[in-house]
Amino acid sequence: MLILEEVGVHVPSARARTIFADNGAKVGDDQIVHIPRQVVERAMSTAPRTFCLAGREERFDLALDGSHSYVATEGVGVHVVDTETRKLRASRKADVATFARVCDALPLIAFLWPPVSAQDHGTTAPLHECHAGLTNTLKHVRGATTMRPELARYVVEMATVVAGDEASRRRRPPICGNICTISPLAHDENGLDCALIYAEAGIPFSFMAMTTMGSVAPATAIGALVQGDAEVLSGMVLAQLAAPGCPVFHSVLVSLMDPYTGGYVSEVPLPLHWMAAELAHAWGVPSLAGGSLSSDDGGIGWLAGRRAGLGAAEAVLSGSEICGYLGLTGAATVLFPEQVMLQHEVLLEAASELGAFAFEAADTALDVIRDVGPRGHFLKHRHTRQHMREMRLPAWLRPRSPETDGSLSDADSIDRSATRASGGLDSAAVRAAAFADYRRIEQEHHPEPLPTDVLQELEQLLASADREAAHLV
Repeated sequence: MLILEEVGVHVPSARARTIFADNGAKVGDDQIVHIPRQVVERAMSTAPRTFCLAGREERFDLALDGSHSYVATEGVGVHVVDTETRKLRASRKADVATFARVCDALPLIAFLWPPVSAQDHGTTAPLHECHAGLTNTLKHVRGATTMRPELARYVVEMATVVAGDEASRRRRPPICGNICTISPLAHDENGLDCALIYAEAGIPFSFMAMTTMGSVAPATAIGALVQGDAEVLSGMVLAQLAAPGCPVFHSVLVSLMDPYTGGYVSEVPLPLHWMAAELAHAWGVPSLAGGSLSSDDGGIGWLAGRRAGLGAAEAVLSGSEICGYLGLTGAATVLFPEQVMLQHEVLLEAASELGAFAFEAADTALDVIRDVGPRGHFLKHRHTRQHMREMRLPAWLRPRSPETDGSLSDADSIDRSATRASGGLDSAAVRAAAFADYRRIEQEHHPEPLPTDVLQELEQLLASADREAAHLV
């Protein structure tokens, strides 16, 4: 509150400044906006605590209600390791489409945030990323991001086409968005104008602050967290002033500047992830924070594996609605296909170890212990035969189902038969098994396509957007 009222935030959007001024904020000639406490409190009182991120099918709907946590992919990197040449190259729309199908097949990935960018489509890249997601997964798609405001309306139209009509889009939005702040204490003009378009259309979106200690944020963790909260809060206040009740969620990702190289380091102490989630809940909105399975390491190795393991535990324990993300290495820049599979495998293990556990009075099995008695054996007891079917093996020990439709069930894991003979220590064999699994899904898993008329309408919208973008200055 002190930062927003006394220090202020830079608001380069003329429309946003007008909204702030009309609602009691102090707007300076330098485009710095000071937001009084009462304006913040009044605006945030209209923000919904719960809302839905809809899948194409209702079974994939995500309830952001404080009692469910979901893991997403991470976005939006710029490089991918090609599955054919195995060489690093710039990412393309086709990579987003392929990964969307892989995301669709992996059960613990709740929705698609395009992990890499459609760099072959220039100004309209975000729209093409959104299209690649909507047409290649039944799950929710994160696609409404910062772009030229003239193009943001196409996101709304795409969401409407997929949902069926405006009322259905508002009730079950198939697309959510993300608008990044500019640290310290500033916003992007196009980002704010896009946010206002999404808010008025009922498209859920997060404001995300990526405060880096030592460069664009204080060199203390709490200082960076507080600054990021002020940046995000200023955006959410604007959205509520413009469209009271619009669905917004909160995201602060604190990072660190490497004091030796100036490089970006995303791996920060665990309590910061928890505190970011608690800040969101203190403001009465859902959170995107809590943990990451991705790594700052540039490749696949023990450092990346350590980060995936810690991130999986953080994701389960954070209490955030969107509690973790996976898919990238090299400080969120590079997509390794096999790394996705390995990270998902670790997540399966964490969910198995740290997930819900049902306690019932019958679980004490006192009558069974009495029946078997000293020096007996439980294997022959009927109780054992009944409950053996319910026992959950660690993910890496579970057999694969003989019948497969190309997807993975929550009882599936990477087939490590090639590594068990050597005690599972052959990292090359593990990587090969993970890559083979990725390739199998890539080649075999094809979600139910959208109806032909919907596909045609989406193509027409993209063509219109490309034509309009060609004339934007």
